[in-house]
Parts: sequence; C-alpha cells; structure tokens
Amino acid sequence: MKKDIVVALIGNPNSGKTSLFNELVGAHQKVGNWSGVTIEKFEGVVHYQDYVIHVIDLPGTYSLTAYSPEEVVARNYIIEEKPDVVIDVIDGGNIERNLYLTTQLMELGTNMIVALNMVDEVEKQKTTIDIKLLQKLLGSHIVPTSATKRRGLDTLLEHVVRVFRGQIVIDKNKLSYGEKIDGYLERLSDLMSGEPDLIAQYNPRWLAVKLLENDKLVYDLVRHYPVFIKVELALLQIIGDMNKRGADDIEGDLAEARDAFIRGAIRETVVFQKIKKITFSDRLDSILINRVLGLPIFLFIMWLTFQFTFTCAAPIMKWIHVLFNGLGILVSAIIVNDPLRSIIVDGVISGVGGVLVFLPQIVLLFMAISFLEGVGYMARAAFVVDKVMHLVGLHGKSFLPMMTGFGCSIPAIMATRTLKNKSDKLVTMMVIPFMSCSAKLPVHVLLIGVFFPKQIAGTVLFGVYLFGVLMAVITAKLLKTTVLKGASEPFVMELPPYRIPTLRSTFMQAKNKAGGYIRRAGTVILLASLIVWFASNYPQSSLTKNDKLLQLKNSYAGQIGQFIEPVIAPLGFDWRMGIALTTGLAAKEVVVSTLGTIYSLGESDDHSSDLANKLRSDPHFNIATGLSLLVFVLLYVPCLAAVAVFQRESKSWKWTTFYVAYTMTTAWVVSFIVYHLARMFLF
Repeated sequence: MKKDIVVALIGNPNSGKTSLFNELVGAHQKVGNWSGVTIEKFEGVVHYQDYVIHVIDLPGTYSLTAYSPEEVVARNYIIEEKPDVVIDVIDGGNIERNLYLTTQLMELGTNMIVALNMVDEVEKQKTTIDIKLLQKLLGSHIVPTSATKRRGLDTLLEHVVRVFRGQIVIDKNKLSYGEKIDGYLERLSDLMSGEPDLIAQYNPRWLAVKLLENDKLVYDLVRHYPVFIKVELALLQIIGDMNKRGADDIEGDLAEARDAFIRGAIRETVVFQKIKKITFSDRLDSILINRVLGLPIFLFIMWLTFQFTFTCAAPIMKWIHVLFNGLGILVSAIIVNDPLRSIIVDGVISGVGGVLVFLPQIVLLFMAISFLEGVGYMARAAFVVDKVMHLVGLHGKSFLPMMTGFGCSIPAIMATRTLKNKSDKLVTMMVIPFMSCSAKLPVHVLLIGVFFPKQIAGTVLFGVYLFGVLMAVITAKLLKTTVLKGASEPFVMELPPYRIPTLRSTFMQAKNKAGGYIRRAGTVILLASLIVWFASNYPQSSLTKNDKLLQLKNSYAGQIGQFIEPVIAPLGFDWRMGIALTTGLAAKEVVVSTLGTIYSLGESDDHSSDLANKLRSDPHFNIATGLSLLVFVLLYVPCLAAVAVFQRESKSWKWTTFYVAYTMTTAWVVSFIVYHLARMFLF
C-alpha cells in the first residue's frame, strides 16, 4: 500500500517555483481557491517509489509577514496544516534576495529542503556556491535543481522521501538576533511553552518573534489563551526596557539581523565572478527598459499579444459556433415539449454556449501573458510603467495590483494590502475596475466581432484595454490631486533575469485559467442563464402566447429592463441591454449569456447560438450602440463580489458608496459621449 506525503512548495515570485511544480506533477494537478480568499490553490500528485507525494504550490511571496493575502495564506498553511516537508525554492542567480524568506522559514522550525533552482544559470555566470557549508548555516539540505532542464528533480523527490522516513535528520539552525533580543525571545518563548494547547499548534519561538514584530494576527491569536496575561505584561516590560536603551524599532532590528545573517552566509559560501561582464540580459534591458523606447516597445508587445489572440482563436471559435449551432438544431428536433426545449435550447445552449465560444480567446491570451511572465518581461513592463505612475502620484507598487486586475478584480483589490500608504491604497482600489478583467473579455470580443473586420479586431481589443488604463490614470490623477492627496512611498522593483519558460509550464497555466473559465460557465453562468430564461418566460398570458417578443417584453425581466430604460436610453441602449447590464453585476460574462438567452427567446424559428449574427441583424443595434456598450461594460462597477471585497479592504461604507457611484457615473458619462460622437461621425 502506498503511503502519502504532503509537501508544501514555497518561494519568491520569479524563483521558478511554478515551473518546478509543473515539472514535478505534470498534468496531475487540480485548481481551487484557498478557504476565505480568491487566491488560486494549486495541488498536484507525483508517484515516487512506494509513496504518493501531494505537492501544494503555495502563493509566491517574498516573506511571511501579514502584509498581503499571499503571505498569510502561505504561512497559515505551513503553521496550521503542518506539511511533512517544506521545499523552499531559491533562485540561485538571485540567492541573496531569496534567502530572506528562508530565514523566516528557519524561524518556523519546519522540515525544510532548499531547492537551489536555476543552477544551470548559476554555472553560466561562473558563480560557485559551497553547498555543504550553506547547508550547515541554514540547517537544511540543499538540492541543486533546474526546472527548465528537468535537472535534480529525482534527487529532490528522493530527499523528500528520506526526510519523511527519518533517514535525513535535519539539524535545524536557530537564527540569532543578538544577545539582548535573543533574551527577549527566550523569555516570551518560556512563558508560552507553559500553555500546552498553544505550543501543540505553534512554534513558541516563532510566536515570540511575531509578537516582537507587532504582528496583529499573532497578537489576536495569543490573546485567546490564559497565558496572554503574562505575555502582555512581559511585552510591556520589554518595550519599556527598549525605550530606556533608545532601541524603539525592534521590527527593524529583527529585519537587520536577518539581513546580516544573509550577508554573512553569502560572504562565506558564494564566490561571484570577479570581472563583471555585460550579459545578454543587460543588453536586452538597455533596449526594453530604455527611457525613450521602453514605453513604445511595451505598447507594441501588448498590441502583438492581442493581435495574436484574435487571429489564432478565430478558426477555433468558428468550430465551436458550428458545434453549438448544430447542438441547438439537434436538441430542437429531439425534444417535443415546448417549455423543456426552450429551457435547453434558449436557456442553456444559447446562454452557456454563447460564453464558451470565447474559450479559445481566454486560453491564448493567458498563454501569451504566462509566456511573457516566464520570460521575465512583465516585471520590465511594471518598471517601464512605473515612470508613468509617478506622473499621477502613484508608483510601481500600485501597478502590480492593477496588472492583477487584468485577470480578476477581486485578488487585485486584495493585493493592495502591500501598500502601506492609505491614500495610495484607496486610489489603487478605485482604479482597478477600469482594468479589463478576463470576465469582460467575452463581451469585448463579441462586440468587436460584430462591428469590426477580423483583420483589425486585435488592434481594437488592444485599444479597449489601453482605454481602460487611460481612464485609470486619469482617475488616479484626479483623486490624488483632490480627495486623496498624499505623497507616495518609494519602491524598488526587482528585475529577474531573462529565461525561456518551459512549454509545459506555459500550457499548464493556460489550462488552469481555462478550467476556471469552464467552471464558471458550468456554475455561475449556467445558473444566471436559467434565471434569465425563467424571468423572461414568466408571467405568461393568453395575449402573449403566440408572440415571443411581446412575451419577453411583458415578462419579469422585460419589466425590469423597461423600468431602467429611461436611464440608459441616452446611451443607445434599449430594455434588453438593461436586463443584460443588470445581470452583469453578478459576473461580466453573464452579459453575453443574458443577451444570448434574450435574443433566442425573441426569435420564433432561429435556434442558432450565433449571437453575433443576431446582433448584426437587429436594426436597433448599430455600431454607435455597440461602442457605447463596449465602453460601459469596461467602466461600470465590477461584480458584486468585488464590491464586497472593496468594502472589506477599505473598511468604509462611505468609500464603497463613492466607489460604486464613481464607476457607474463615469461609465454613463463616457458611454454617452462615445455614443453621440459615433452617431455624428459614423452615420
């Protein structure tokens, strides 16, 4: 019988951790969400010898503090779930920066193995590392690996098994912070060691370190135990002693002690090439992050990405169109019961099928972005745009959550926790909705496909994304010069070396994104499609029995649409668009599924799921209306889940109300301008 081993994989962003995970587990992985947050959870399985090794890929993080959800998720998993082995993935070419996380893992006292990744690049740089000595200093076995070359993977798995069996006894090294601070830590540790229920779950020395760092989560944890009375008294005495000595920045002292340990370890174990040569990365950076050329090159690469997405996805989308059209016709011929046929064909196939047809776009876009991230270019993009961000009163640290917003607004809003400046955090949260998230992509692709030839479709889509960024920049400048004034904190951005990502890693990341999209189609969008079908078919009366359009207009959905029609009519929208925009508050893809359901119900004979053709043939839906709708969906309030996260992160109903009102007003005003300008110049 095979035994199970649970392994946690942790490391800095750009350390090659995800590539190593993909190479270890291959296609044997599943994606979910961590409990209570929207951060993706990746789990994989690898069979080695007589063991089933469950690998948990923790979120990439630079430390185990409590500043971001990624940090909290990573450390909570290690502390509370207690994996059998923790693999700390270190970029061998950036070892000094990566070791800061290692020192914090040392504090936890885990069974840690260090994967010295990208060792092939270390050898190219002619850097030598005394691995045996570094092992002693870190109190952890070190395994040289290279995910791209599949080097050292078997050795890594062998070490995992041997640690699990107890054949490798890890002589854990305890990091020293100096005689005085070590004394404080020992005093607090001894107190908490007298609380069996507490130390059964948590390492007392780690708790002591976190209490000295004023970690709120740990403070709230310890206060629920009886020993807290003694611990709090000891903390007050320690603070008093520190004030007497003029050492009132103990958090800074702890960080400096870690840095000093790392500098010493590097000095003892690493020999860098003495003569600094101009590397390929240096030459490439001289062009890609050039003060003059950097921004135009970034824009060109983004344009190329969207052009690639549209051009390559078009044939596959056509096949999916044919598949769902045929399915609709087939089901219509088989099912004789009118209500059942309508709910399957007009509700499920037209609704869900209308969204799934854009799956190729999603996959290809995320493949392109994953490739750019793997190459190391996206970090350069943040560096280039950092200069623009400074012009509006923000900095590159704000751009990172904004980039996350291209995937989903919810983790992007949560990522603003890394911003310590309150005004920077609020401004960044306010502009994230203008980043075109993946949920908006089906709407954009649908409308662009209706009105623009495929030769320029990629350029138009690029323009939509760029327009969202422009609106975000304008909003940031407006807020930073009015209601949210304040200087921004400085920020140093890490630029990883260029490397060629493995195809497996790129495909796996795109596959995971596609899987999430399909799950939404099978859950949220399916449910929304069924609700819209029901609301569009009831109540029924003898007057509307033979007139589907009249039935739709008199239905619950039609009544809602007609109620809000006076507000949206100046934007070129009718009551049907009103229904779609209302349901779009649940998830932006639902705008497409709602239109698919409504247009199917309004047709007497057409069981096609090709929504684009139906929109083209609608005399009330023209290019001015299409452009207005494109802009409105881009700018109006994101899904209700994102609004809830905004309220939780801002801790203010006032700012949440302002957030909703501002995005809705901005969307209405800009769409109004776009609609009427389009009518003036295009008709």
